[in-house]
Amino acid sequence: MSTTSEPAAHPSSDPSGWVVLVPVKPPARGKSRLVGLDDGARRELASAFALDTVAACLAAPGVAQVLVATDDAGFAASLLALGADCIPDGDSGDLNATLRQTAAEAGRRWPALRPVALCADLPTLRPEDLATGLGAAGRALEGAAAVFVPDAAGVGTTLYAAAYDAFDPRYGGASRQAHLDAGGAEVEQAPATLRRDVDDLVDLQAAVALGLGPRTAEVVAGLRLF
Repeated sequence: MSTTSEPAAHPSSDPSGWVVLVPVKPPARGKSRLVGLDDGARRELASAFALDTVAACLAAPGVAQVLVATDDAGFAASLLALGADCIPDGDSGDLNATLRQTAAEAGRRWPALRPVALCADLPTLRPEDLATGLGAAGRALEGAAAVFVPDAAGVGTTLYAAAYDAFDPRYGGASRQAHLDAGGAEVEQAPATLRRDVDDLVDLQAAVALGLGPRTAEVVAGLRLF
């Protein structure tokens, strides 16, 4: 798959800002828990979730770069068109290994930036809410080696941040507790749109109530889900 050879230009490129790391499964394999939808609908939704999430990241104050790890070369072209950088997912079977690899590449390209991992299924995320969450994460990092934002259910994790040399996420299953057990500090009272990941149709209905990003809203309207 194609990648950018140089960091993409970004309107808020700030050497003291953040590089957001977004792991994206190939949409054809994503969102298997959206039970009741056919493969095409799940693919459309997974694509829209990721595009809306990345677009919000690119527009967020304080975000200097966005680096996506994906093995879908065709979908990478859509992400590159938004302004993100993309690399292949060399450890597609292990999310945490993928994120460590992506953080290492971000450190090579942008050593002055602070890395932060973000889920790709946050279709309600607004740039100003991400900026608020990153501000809180930055303050929390002054007293902790790693920080994280729990998901809306309080079980998983949507955001994880640490310095390059301490970057060791624990996504998967009950990751909130895993991050706490590893000494991570929880960012409390994070914006709802930063916590609202979508795994199933119940989650998606809750996301609709918060307000969807434009791509996801178009797909949901076309599918006449609610």
